[in-house]
Amino acid sequence: MTTVLSGYHASMISSLPLIHQGKVRDSFAIDDELMLIVASDRLSAFDVVLPDLIPGKGEILTQLSNFWFGRTDHIIDNHLTEIRVTEVVKSPAERYALRDRAVVVKRLKPLPVEAVARGFLIGSGWKDYQQTGSVSGMELPKGLKLADKLPRVIFTPSSKAPAGQHDENITYADMENLIGKEMAIKVKDATIDLFRFGVGHGLQRGIIIADTKFEFGLDKQGKLYLMDEMLTPDSSRFWPVEKYDPGTSPPSYDKQFIRDYLESVGWNKQPPAPHLPDEVIAATIVNYEKAYRKLSQGPTEGGTDGFHLPPAR
Repeated sequence: MTTVLSGYHASMISSLPLIHQGKVRDSFAIDDELMLIVASDRLSAFDVVLPDLIPGKGEILTQLSNFWFGRTDHIIDNHLTEIRVTEVVKSPAERYALRDRAVVVKRLKPLPVEAVARGFLIGSGWKDYQQTGSVSGMELPKGLKLADKLPRVIFTPSSKAPAGQHDENITYADMENLIGKEMAIKVKDATIDLFRFGVGHGLQRGIIIADTKFEFGLDKQGKLYLMDEMLTPDSSRFWPVEKYDPGTSPPSYDKQFIRDYLESVGWNKQPPAPHLPDEVIAATIVNYEKAYRKLSQGPTEGGTDGFHLPPAR
């Protein structure tokens, strides 16, 4: 029997062997072609898993990712299958524990990079820009402010560090060395197309998607798929359009609220992470729920109010 923390309480999955326990998701083998992915309520910040759970987060990440996957398969195929969790998990108790937070997906070989698209200057990109005037080796105009809209959408890959270590921004040339030139082009093009689709959808619903990361994998024939999660509060920065003010860090519907708290207490970003106050956990739940509701509902009256995404290239 495999015991993993996959929800507000520990979940016992006796029928499937554990393949991998990640920072947030746990993968279980079904057969050589399929696996079960469970989104836990764990949250990581600065690449460290926090000691406190965010109740209900796993369901939100899973359902929002499924929402996006279902609307972007015209851009690139994704890891989802049409097999229901109830077809591979027989125990009623396990089915209940996994409700709305698990999916049956193709077993893929993950690429060793995270594909990041940025439309705005924030986070590690802002830090790089302050130090070098560039982001991931790409020079940007002088005089940009925090949270400024970039002249164009940029692709800034990062490494996928082993557990306990920090991901780091890498150059496009570094990515080519890791996965090859042809695959690098496919990943970059898919990343920008997916990002632009998501940004357009978000703006119609009053949300600026400032940046995001995607993960990709290959099947046994070498075909590229989108995998893991897509445009969630864990993987993206979501800003309310009406609160956007260049030069300041906008309020957000994502885990930036957690990052800001951890920065305020002087944590050195090394394990173990400090515990979160109840009010910080509660506010994070509210932000994640707002993001899900806003992005999955119909367009906001008034649309984008004249706000547009910069060109792709």
